[in-house]
Amino acid sequence: MAKKRIGILTGGGDCPGLNAVVRAAAKTALHMDFEIIGFRDGYAGLVEDRYIPLDDAAVSGILARGGTILGTSNTANPFSYTLSPCCSADKPKDLSGQALEVFRHHSLDALIAIGGDGTLSIGLKLQQIGIPVIGVPKTIDNDLAATDVTFGFDSALTVATDAVDKLHTTAEAHHRVMILETMGRYAGWIALRAGIAGGGDIILLPEIPYSSEDVCSAITARMARGKNFSIVVVAEGAAEQGGGMTVASTVKGSPDPLRLGGVGYKVSEYISKKCGVESRVVVLGHLQRGGTPTAYDRWLATRFGEHAMELAASGTFGRMVCLHGTEIRDVAIKDAVSMLRRVDPQGEEVRTAIAVGTTFGVKSI
Repeated sequence: MAKKRIGILTGGGDCPGLNAVVRAAAKTALHMDFEIIGFRDGYAGLVEDRYIPLDDAAVSGILARGGTILGTSNTANPFSYTLSPCCSADKPKDLSGQALEVFRHHSLDALIAIGGDGTLSIGLKLQQIGIPVIGVPKTIDNDLAATDVTFGFDSALTVATDAVDKLHTTAEAHHRVMILETMGRYAGWIALRAGIAGGGDIILLPEIPYSSEDVCSAITARMARGKNFSIVVVAEGAAEQGGGMTVASTVKGSPDPLRLGGVGYKVSEYISKKCGVESRVVVLGHLQRGGTPTAYDRWLATRFGEHAMELAASGTFGRMVCLHGTEIRDVAIKDAVSMLRRVDPQGEEVRTAIAVGTTFGVKSI
């Protein structure tokens, strides 16, 4: 009987913990006497037939490494391929049939796709044309509703919380308002939890449109109580009441053509003019994606990778591994990508923040 052969790829933005999933899947495969190959640069490797064998030596020592040894891409969509030399953003092509041919050429039994909602949505479409797909949820935004936590989030949160801690000392020394801009396009989990964990005074989220006047009122109220500095933690997708998100640039051909950024500077400018308080801005950006994964993310990613291989072994496809409570389970990919997991403005975490004195840029929620 022929050995089972499994393909694996990492798609979308990078984050700490990707290598831990690849390692766990590969080591489990070897334990099961399967063969496994890793496609390079996300779905680009599947379309262009670029891959590496994942033997024990290939995955040795990668558990604590950030990034991904396979490389990734957040623009390589087989159904609307824009990468040169064959295609461009102006002339995309449907190369999903070519991806299917590559999959069959390698006599693969399953494809494990590690990524967020974009990567998994593409995986669902590949499943529909004949490629058995298993999904592993990855995003620092923690915005996939079908799992309690995505790996990569804890590492990003640790970076953001450490930044809040550091900003406290310089804010207090100079009597300034320090504004920390985190990632979080539609979901403000990083900003919320870093703000709570770091003792942020004002937290601005995509889920709670803020009022510049109320932000300024909160700062002046602190000053009246003898608090001569304030920490504002703002998610990049936060928007003022009646306004839209702050867009830094647009990128043609990208699944997310709007590049967000600058809301921290927008808030800072208002504070300086209207509150008469000096302010500074720190934009964390891709620092949240880089570096060594936390112990929690290594633990979770390893469990995800092992369970993905268990699904492959049992022939259970079209599923995404997930964490429910303390148990690793799996759900249909179509259900996993149907809805984003966003902060509940009336939820317990927001209520807790308010109870300890944090405001959300509005007088009432």
